[in-house]
Amino acid sequence: MKPMTVPATLDSLGAIAEYVLAAAASAGLDKRASYNLRLAVDEIVTNIIVYGYADTDLQGVLELSANIDDGTLTVSVEDSGVAYDPRQAPVPDTSLPLEERPIGGLGVYLAMKSVDEFLYERVGDRNRSTFKMLLPSTSVEEERA
Repeated sequence: MKPMTVPATLDSLGAIAEYVLAAAASAGLDKRASYNLRLAVDEIVTNIIVYGYADTDLQGVLELSANIDDGTLTVSVEDSGVAYDPRQAPVPDTSLPLEERPIGGLGVYLAMKSVDEFLYERVGDRNRSTFKMLLPSTSVEEERA
């Protein structure tokens, strides 16, 4: 798919969701996998926009790309906001009753669990978040092995 660049604002979330769902459809993901991917990208991108740009008064763009190869759909988001590795977020204690849980952290946790693989790297002054989903034929072949 052709890469997409959008402003790093909450107004871009709709266009990002459309891009991710189009990539999922091109890859042949089912509704559940497509939803999970969209959910994961939406959560991480929302955090990038809010904490990497809006809360710091920075402005910038998000660069999205989607590639299908080796039985995997890979969606990457690059930005020049504040460095933050979502994998370093503490795992929420879901055993506590809801009223005893601290606010925050659950969305990032769910995002990571919604995709087959999530990667983060800081490249120079840029963040790269990568979401990977196995294609349906890959999942079936692995189950048979």
